[in-house]
Amino acid sequence: MKDKEITSRENEPAALGKRSSSREIAAFLKAADKVDMAHSGKLIFSLDATISRQPTWTRAMTIQSSMFDAVGKTGGLSVQLVYYRGFDECRASKWVINAAALRGLMQGIQCRGGQTQIAKVLNHANQEATKAKVSALIFIGDAMEESIDYLCQLAGELGLKGVRCFFFQEGNDETAERGFREMARLTGGAYFRLGPDSAKELAELLGAVAIYARGGIKALSNSGRREAHLLLDQIKK
Repeated sequence: MKDKEITSRENEPAALGKRSSSREIAAFLKAADKVDMAHSGKLIFSLDATISRQPTWTRAMTIQSSMFDAVGKTGGLSVQLVYYRGFDECRASKWVINAAALRGLMQGIQCRGGQTQIAKVLNHANQEATKAKVSALIFIGDAMEESIDYLCQLAGELGLKGVRCFFFQEGNDETAERGFREMARLTGGAYFRLGPDSAKELAELLGAVAIYARGGIKALSNSGRREAHLLLDQIKK
């Protein structure tokens, strides 16, 4: 079993090439072929794993892994992990329902220095949404070093495909905030700034996105959760 590496340039559609996985990734992916995901909702969970996030990485991993617990409880939701780091490295896992295994894979990622590769993430999401319906994309990061106009074009294409994007920003980079807000708006998604004490809120918001990806606006509205209303206040009906 092999994982996938996203190998697009910034101004080209993403082309997925195969690359040998580690034993840990191979073991994690082994069960994926046995799962029928035809009737499950789909959620892409993407991460900036560049070195600028290293100071908060351990805390972030603990927080973000809570979403996979929520996914497991929700049921009927398949998740794909996408992350970039280092020099031109951007990877995508298989679509899986085994949330615990996906969480374990995420926690094994180490940060490496490099530029942001958000365009690759969005291009990849566009390709996946062309193959089958993808309900939502989550992105967690602290910087944006690419053309905002180009990223917004890609986000707009996702919006036309019905993929809502939810951006969670660490830090106070104004360029990143402007870009993340605009991409969220273009897709009918939502933007949130993460503060030093936002661990519990992030965990709850990620769980709410998982509920939306599984059952849509109606499921989110009927969940009765406070964080669900935080999403509903932003997303377009």
